[in-house]
Amino acid sequence: MAADPTHRAIEAVFRIEQARLIAALARLTRDVDRAEELAQEALLIALTEWPTSGVPGNPGAWLTAAAKRRAIDGARHHAMRERKHAEIARELDEERNMSAEAVEAALDDPLGDELLGLIFAACHPVIAPEARAALTLRLVGGLTVEEIARAFLSNEAAIAARITRAKKAIAKAGVAFEVPRGAELQARLGSVLEVVYLIFNEGYAATVGPSLVRPPLCGEAQRLGRILAGLMPEQPEVLGLLALMEIQASRLAARAGPDGRFVPLTEQDRARWDQLLIRRGLNALDRAEALGGADGSYVLQAALAACHARAHSAEDTDWVRIAALYDRLRQAMPSPVVELNRAVAYSMAFGPEAGLRLVDAIADGAALRNYAPLPAARGDFLLRAGRPGEARAEFEAAAALSGNERERDFLLARAAACAE
Repeated sequence: MAADPTHRAIEAVFRIEQARLIAALARLTRDVDRAEELAQEALLIALTEWPTSGVPGNPGAWLTAAAKRRAIDGARHHAMRERKHAEIARELDEERNMSAEAVEAALDDPLGDELLGLIFAACHPVIAPEARAALTLRLVGGLTVEEIARAFLSNEAAIAARITRAKKAIAKAGVAFEVPRGAELQARLGSVLEVVYLIFNEGYAATVGPSLVRPPLCGEAQRLGRILAGLMPEQPEVLGLLALMEIQASRLAARAGPDGRFVPLTEQDRARWDQLLIRRGLNALDRAEALGGADGSYVLQAALAACHARAHSAEDTDWVRIAALYDRLRQAMPSPVVELNRAVAYSMAFGPEAGLRLVDAIADGAALRNYAPLPAARGDFLLRAGRPGEARAEFEAAAALSGNERERDFLLARAAACAE
């Protein structure tokens, strides 16, 4: 199927329309597996008919109508419950009686409720977080199981099992493929944003494997963020997450040297930062703050990233402002990781001893006991405080905890430099 240019063009169109098509079908059938099957059947029909008839003016409308006709056939063949059969038939009859323009208008609903409903279903709290990410990439991102497995350095069987469990959880809980409203929307939105940021973070700072970054994962998360921002333009935290990802992604090319080694933020070549992504991120941040979301957790994190983006050099970085932003972030999103990053900011703004006082308070707890950045940060503070022997031990401890080969090499190099 791959060699024919017409088929390649059709498959490209299908990939663009796939998420919205599955969203419409899942909302109609209340069955993710059946929605995926119907979408694939619609693709096969298109591959048969479009080479002769040409790609229709609104391929999404055509594919949706074809899939719904298949749903009717399937309902008759398998004696689907009368209520669902009648519901699908009635909707299809209504569309047949509509003008082509009316069908297109309905499918191009600017609120995007069907696609948004699919995203909220894929990120429902009844699903385990790692399964939410896999299901979101499958249904909304359109990635194959093989592509998701490769992105997360996992095997296809494990990813397929996650997706299957997620679909079963949705069915068992009777999750509606609809956008929640009011207070429930705010409660569920956090889960959606968490999943998108989880995908981005795994691309930006790979937890395991030989590479520091996995740009395709970052790209998928940014695409999901842009979809959400387009569908929910009045939600400050959605814009905040998008701003954060765009600004962070602007540094991807500079995070590793030619040999693949890790390059710390303060040593990066800022000429390699993507200025277009920075402008996009700053624009999204401005919109979020204008909507009154300045104290949201993602908006605050985007404001932190913006401090680095606006600095022409590492020396120009406004660390005092960054420390103040972390003071606000720890109120909005209390966590040991935020406390650690706050300690780093204080060490840069007020000296390594200030950082050591804060990081030692964190080290007394058990939350970050096996978290490599904790001893790495402490090693940096100690080295800058003129205590290289102690710093070396911290860098070696951090390297032992790291699962990423490039990060581990960087930490061992810092330990060796302390010895010298």
